Amino acid sequence: MNNSIPPRAASAGSEADELLSAPAEWDLPPSRHLYYKDVLMQHIDHDRAPSTQARPAPRRRLARKVVLLPLASMALAGALIITLSGGDDTSAPVTRATGTNNASAVLNRIAVVAMATDTTPVKEGQYVYVESLTRSNEGTFGGSVRLGALHEREVWMSQNPDPVTRTGWIRESGKGAVMPGQLIPVESSDPVPAGIDHPTYTWLASLPTDPDALLKLLYAQTRVDEGESKEQAVFSKIGELVGETIMPSANASAFYKAAARIPGVQETPDAVDAAGRHGIAVTREDASSATRDEWIFDKDTLAFLGSRSYITKGKATGVTSDTLFATSAIMQRTVVNQHGKAPAPAMTDS
Repeated sequence: MNNSIPPRAASAGSEADELLSAPAEWDLPPSRHLYYKDVLMQHIDHDRAPSTQARPAPRRRLARKVVLLPLASMALAGALIITLSGGDDTSAPVTRATGTNNASAVLNRIAVVAMATDTTPVKEGQYVYVESLTRSNEGTFGGSVRLGALHEREVWMSQNPDPVTRTGWIRESGKGAVMPGQLIPVESSDPVPAGIDHPTYTWLASLPTDPDALLKLLYAQTRVDEGESKEQAVFSKIGELVGETIMPSANASAFYKAAARIPGVQETPDAVDAAGRHGIAVTREDASSATRDEWIFDKDTLAFLGSRSYITKGKATGVTSDTLFATSAIMQRTVVNQHGKAPAPAMTDS
């Protein structure tokens, strides 16, 4: 739940290629673009601008990055070296959410597990390392959603508590990666102190563990994208934080309890992450932005597996049903002493 490693898939399988039932027009605010698209544009801007110009920090989403990431997703060894699928569209049914009461029960069960999970504190000079598989939209604004190839993503998040312009590093590899193999800094034009946009272990540990107080803080500090509701922005922010950080057990538990208090949160009984692993999901659909985000958990251990993001019918042009535009799977989360170097592959049961 914190620095635990979720079960790995035996193979990516056909489930990893879950896409949309038909191509759909992408009619979303520019800020919903996936994380790696932001990184690419930053590098283009950087090349065109004077060398002294700093790049803005992209907003991290679990699946948008996320994006995102908040989302957001690698050098895999052994069983994780898989044949990366292409960007062709295939069809798969979408399981809809079942109800808010079940979601509250699920999140409270996850909170109990999180509270019982041991977490080793992360020191200021260390990095939180997250290794994931991700697949994201490569379509253009005004065009159809087109998922790129499944590829690997690594992030190293700095734990420096001081205001910094460089809060981490990203490296992607594989057919669907932008600038594959390159270590890309996550930078800001202005120094970013430890906080909601630079979530160090120490900052996370300082947050209230009362879920109501925590939710109030998140509502006050979370930025809202154009066309997005405050509730969805906070739901996405919680997803980023529980997906790509390491925090004390009591804080992790509080985040899940806080999520259960957000209006519109529902349960999806079966969902599949980017690695093909089935799990139970907690989801929230946002009418304002015509999107739906899912967090996927292992049905037995309740470990966080990954996320999916959809465009929903009604607002986006041409969309008649949920359209998957991003999916991720967390494969490893741990603490390392330097950025740019992957830790030894995690051991799995034979």
